[in-house]
Amino acid sequence: MSACLLVINAGSSSIKFTLYGLTEDTDLAVEINGQVAGVGAQGQFTASDAAGNKLIDQQLQPHAVALHSQAFEVIYHWLLGYLQGRTLLAVGHRIVHGGQFYAVPRLIDDQVFEQLQTLIPLAPLHQPHNLSPIRELQKLLPTLPQVACFDTAFHYTQPEVAHRLALPRKFAESGLRRYGFHGLSYEYIANLLPQLKLAGARVIVAHLGSGASLCALKEGRSVATTMGFSPLDGLVMGTRCGSLDPGVLLYLMDHYQMDARALEKLLYFQSGLLGISGISADMATLLASQDMHAQEAVESFVYRVGRELGSLAAALGGIEALVFTGGIGEHSAIIRELICNQAAWLGVTIDIVANQQQSGRFSISKSDSAVATWVVQSDENLMIARHTLKLLATK
Repeated sequence: MSACLLVINAGSSSIKFTLYGLTEDTDLAVEINGQVAGVGAQGQFTASDAAGNKLIDQQLQPHAVALHSQAFEVIYHWLLGYLQGRTLLAVGHRIVHGGQFYAVPRLIDDQVFEQLQTLIPLAPLHQPHNLSPIRELQKLLPTLPQVACFDTAFHYTQPEVAHRLALPRKFAESGLRRYGFHGLSYEYIANLLPQLKLAGARVIVAHLGSGASLCALKEGRSVATTMGFSPLDGLVMGTRCGSLDPGVLLYLMDHYQMDARALEKLLYFQSGLLGISGISADMATLLASQDMHAQEAVESFVYRVGRELGSLAAALGGIEALVFTGGIGEHSAIIRELICNQAAWLGVTIDIVANQQQSGRFSISKSDSAVATWVVQSDENLMIARHTLKLLATK
């Protein structure tokens, strides 16, 4: 496979990447998965081939990866050596926010890049990092096609009432609305529904991980989701608070003299499972702990998922299937069991033995369950690669 395609997923403290080779019939085959973790601190560069064999595992000095641009340069120069003259067709990027501009993936030109920069205030902790590798590649390989794929785009199919915030209209005109996120993950699951014999069904997908949300799908399209204007909304997450009475923010400002930056740190990095437990943001660590506060954190997580399942079932007018994905959703049998037990009133009944599986794509429903329940591994990077390839074909 001489031609290849690169997908970049830049987060707040890491840059993950997947290199795909293209077969003669343009099928995408994973060649490498890798990342630079610990950007801004002690960096670690790792990469493995499709079989999981380590290609590199290198510790990086803090000064070498103080910025995302530096971390990307590490990846870029290593890939140059690996590719050895092979054709890199394009690079696809996960962009958290497309604002009101972008409902579909777009080839990136100067105008698109400038518009994406204007959206930084809507996602200040994500968007700048998403854009950094794009800027670097524009300098290094200015003629290489780059494609932006948006986490918000999948939710544009929601009715206007689902997007609307009950604020004066002037704020909506400046972009204050419910957007929804994790869209690339939900799109991947939506594309799989026909294979699960769920095409046209009313489905709720639970993307449960460090960041967590639910999405209601009808005929494979987003109807409602738990995240709103920002990725803070909805479920209890690893370090994010989820739904919060805005009066709490006024109270914190008045009585703790917290400004916007202090609130940002509190709500994004010190709350959620970590805030309730005081121990960890990691679900596996909390489940293994006997500490009362760890148990309360788990209880809060499950409770909020159960509440939101009911809300999304109402938006759908019923539920015919439930799909778990994300790190927790795919690997924690006990969390799936607790959530499904809480959702028994919706018709969810699971096979306890089937639920003990830890990997792959599998059903955990009882044969007589009114709601088909599945565990599916999502693949955002493959979704980005497909979009990128499709846009190249129309270029």
